[in-house]
Amino acid sequence: MAYAAEVKNIVKKFQSVTAVNDVSFSVNEGEIFGFLGPNGAGKTTLIRILTCLMKPTSGQASIRGIDVVKHPSLVRRNIGVVSQALTSDLDLTAYENLNIYGKYFDVPKKERKESIDYLLGKVDLKDRAKDLVATYSGGMRRRLEIARGLIHKPYILFLDEPTIGLDPQSRRVIWELLQKIRKETGLTIFITTHYMDEADVLCDRIGIIDYGKIVALDSPANLKRTIGGFDIIEVTLGNFGPEGMEKLKAMPFVKSVTEKDESLRIYVEDAAKSMPVLFEEFKKTGVIIEYLAIHEQTLEDVFIHYTGKTIREAETQKVNFFIGAGAPRRMPGARI
Repeated sequence: MAYAAEVKNIVKKFQSVTAVNDVSFSVNEGEIFGFLGPNGAGKTTLIRILTCLMKPTSGQASIRGIDVVKHPSLVRRNIGVVSQALTSDLDLTAYENLNIYGKYFDVPKKERKESIDYLLGKVDLKDRAKDLVATYSGGMRRRLEIARGLIHKPYILFLDEPTIGLDPQSRRVIWELLQKIRKETGLTIFITTHYMDEADVLCDRIGIIDYGKIVALDSPANLKRTIGGFDIIEVTLGNFGPEGMEKLKAMPFVKSVTEKDESLRIYVEDAAKSMPVLFEEFKKTGVIIEYLAIHEQTLEDVFIHYTGKTIREAETQKVNFFIGAGAPRRMPGARI
């Protein structure tokens, strides 16, 4: 089977730090594939390898069967890239930004003009085509850069943290735009993100990446099913010790228990049936319920299950500033 993108045993090291650690995966044609993980987990490094901006230390990667190390020029003709940073020229108009990019890819003049008009219409910027990009909002610039990444009709579009720094309304506009583009063109889209809701809404399949390794890979729905239990009872308890935890974990309807901040997350098959039994047990042992909430499993729960922490906790890990954006977080016990 031919894949839109394929990675085999990729390793990338920065000095003594392994940013990508023996990663293998494939991206199917026409799907929206995503990497979910905190900054410094290895997402941007993998994107840089796949887009020929960085060579791997070892392993192989290909786009449409074309090796990214052996044939970088050919690979670049087949990909569109939207980076984390906003890179459109502020001193040019939207039209001029797209025109220059089209020239770079040798798009013929007539075809280039047609594509620019079409794409600016798609990203709802046609009325602002002759305005300087300096007058655009962050969301407008992001939409312009998505259009720019499509000017040469790429086979696959890479978006690295496509909505980072945008307000909630602008983020949803970007999501709807990407879904519309995929539906109308069948374009393969590869995104990296640390937003749980973004991955859940957009992606057909998600790879959860942490410390340079893929710890889980499947559809959002299947990932949620893998962690056991369909309801989560989140409680903050007073007068609750190690003995209480052992009893709680031993209850037949409790699938697992994880700690989040000062609360417990109790995974159960049916919260409605489980709650009375839990209340009775807590009452019997003198445990005080300070806070209680019930919710369905989310990708946050999946992330906690596979990494042992929330993505917000992972975000607090420091990055080596001198290596730059997308650099790896320190591995436990690593020396830099």
